[in-house]
Amino acid sequence: MAMGLLPQIAGGLGVSEPRAGNVISAYALGVVVGAPLIAALSVRVPRKRLLVALMVLFTVGNVAVVLAPGYGSVVAARFLTGLPHGAFFGVAALVAASLVERSSRARAVAAVMMGLSVANVVGVPLATWAGQSLGWRSTFGVVAGIGLATVAALLVWLPDVHLPVSSPRAELGALARPQVWLTLGVGVVGFGGMFAVYSYITPTLTEVTGLREGLVPLVLAVYGAGMVTGNVLGGWLADRALVPGLFVLLVAMGGVLALFTVTASSVVGAVLTVFAIGTAGSAMVPGLQTRLMDVAADAQTLAASLNHSALNLANAAGAWLGGLVVSAGLGYTAPAWVGAVLAAAGLVVLSASALLQRTRPETVRGAAHPVALVDQPA
Repeated sequence: MAMGLLPQIAGGLGVSEPRAGNVISAYALGVVVGAPLIAALSVRVPRKRLLVALMVLFTVGNVAVVLAPGYGSVVAARFLTGLPHGAFFGVAALVAASLVERSSRARAVAAVMMGLSVANVVGVPLATWAGQSLGWRSTFGVVAGIGLATVAALLVWLPDVHLPVSSPRAELGALARPQVWLTLGVGVVGFGGMFAVYSYITPTLTEVTGLREGLVPLVLAVYGAGMVTGNVLGGWLADRALVPGLFVLLVAMGGVLALFTVTASSVVGAVLTVFAIGTAGSAMVPGLQTRLMDVAADAQTLAASLNHSALNLANAAGAWLGGLVVSAGLGYTAPAWVGAVLAAAGLVVLSASALLQRTRPETVRGAAHPVALVDQPA
């Protein structure tokens, strides 16, 4: 949401757009910090209770953004809001994977992540329109309201589940596994390219493509439609060919980002390429999440949460690198070149992971199928 409102946030806080990008990075860094800490320290907390508590914290953080008086306090509130994000989606993915057969894990994870994709189709464009019309702070108030509704939905519909009990020490053991770090590296590097472009998509569409600001929400909806498409495609592909599928998606990501440097000057070309960027990026998420389940052994909660740390570190790094090249005067298409290079670097990291798996197969052990349901929903 903040990415679509970057010009309004910058104007409202009296800072430049690259500096306003820190509002995006602060949330992402909150995810990076919060995911491993919360995951490791909450392994004995019942999953339903944990998910509700995390969503309450997310809601409080959005209220704090609405009430924050200036730039520094907005950045701090965004950091707070990001703290529960990684642990929430990590635990939610594990719960979803536990409810289906092992051969359908990635599609179950994709079903959870579909919420993020649909949010980009509906929520982000509406938030951008509302922010342009009613002020950017109003959108964070709406998100706080959605957070409260989500708390209620979790309390009513989420079944009680018992995941295998671990310990903080066992969870932290994931950090000693090279394959965990390599998989996270694929997410940080390979995914950062998408955020380098998307963080500055509004000024790119208005300054380079020549769109009126009022049409930007429609293009963001197209990006969200690409995410929905990619989410379905990625879950299907990961259940059939996990590592080869990730290779294909990274190549596709690099290609469409490089293409955007050319198509950004054309309305039709820009819209089609934005759809392709959303598709390629979203398709990687179920595969990366499932890969972490396979390489994490007994540290499932921490590994699943760290995936969102990695993706949000990619968010922060992409926004920062994109801001650097824009601030250097290289234009709003320069972040796409940064993104293409990052996708190529992600291929290098994934190749190292695949080579290690070939030479040391024991570094990848499929996770045991977890969970006993205590209370089935009606």
